[in-house]
Amino acid sequence: MKKKIYYNSSLPRAGSTLLSNIIAQNPSFYCTPTSGVSDYILNSMDVYKNSQAVKAQDKGEMELAFFNYIKFGMHGYFQNITEKPNVLDKSRDWAINYRLLEKIQEKPKVICMVRDIRAIYSSMEKNFRKNPHKINHVQEPVNLVGTTLDKRVDIWADGLPVGIAMDRLKDLFQQGLDKHILFVRYEDLMSSPSETMNRVYDYLDIDRFEHSFGKIKQITVEDDSVHGIYGDHTLREDFKMLPNDFEEVLGIELSEKIKNTYQWFFNKFYS
Repeated sequence: MKKKIYYNSSLPRAGSTLLSNIIAQNPSFYCTPTSGVSDYILNSMDVYKNSQAVKAQDKGEMELAFFNYIKFGMHGYFQNITEKPNVLDKSRDWAINYRLLEKIQEKPKVICMVRDIRAIYSSMEKNFRKNPHKINHVQEPVNLVGTTLDKRVDIWADGLPVGIAMDRLKDLFQQGLDKHILFVRYEDLMSSPSETMNRVYDYLDIDRFEHSFGKIKQITVEDDSVHGIYGDHTLREDFKMLPNDFEEVLGIELSEKIKNTYQWFFNKFYS
């Protein structure tokens, strides 16, 4: 059976793992943890662009061959993993590569979870503080790198995972790709889960499903040691919205600075 593949391409620390595990309650869905499928495809695209063997052949023929290669490769990837008809593949790479998806799939469906960016930075900082005994890849005291909260936020803003995710999100709007994507605010999922999930199913053009939100069973599992201290993909025991503590963690001045820096983001999602 040919599967329908959908995409979860969200901001970091914005509830993408939670969303995947909610949808995984639906018996028709297989939901991945952070997936390597996009890595296979994007690395294959590098070969397609740079291989001398490919360049030496008919360009039109090679283009069609490449798109078929990745199309059938994706379906082949899930062939033995699941018998379920629907797949939700999670990767931050999908949304910005929407035009590539269009080459292999008619009207691809991409869901992007967003969250108040101050809460995202607060979550990053809390993980930094919880793990003083682990490598954090942000602090070099000898070189005065990452030695203050302000500096750590700047480092996350200029690199992985937050900086690149926010740049890609902004570029989606600049390219006009946002009209194809369903944006789901983390705050809406937590405060109005049934209504929010109905929006998701309507966007996916799939029959609605009645989910249970008392406690979300963790179905997707990944080894967070691979992702470092900021890769926390374990669900909390209870499904509930915790009070925003970004002003307590980041301070009022830094919180205001972040809001001003990302004014476009707040205008799009929180105006």
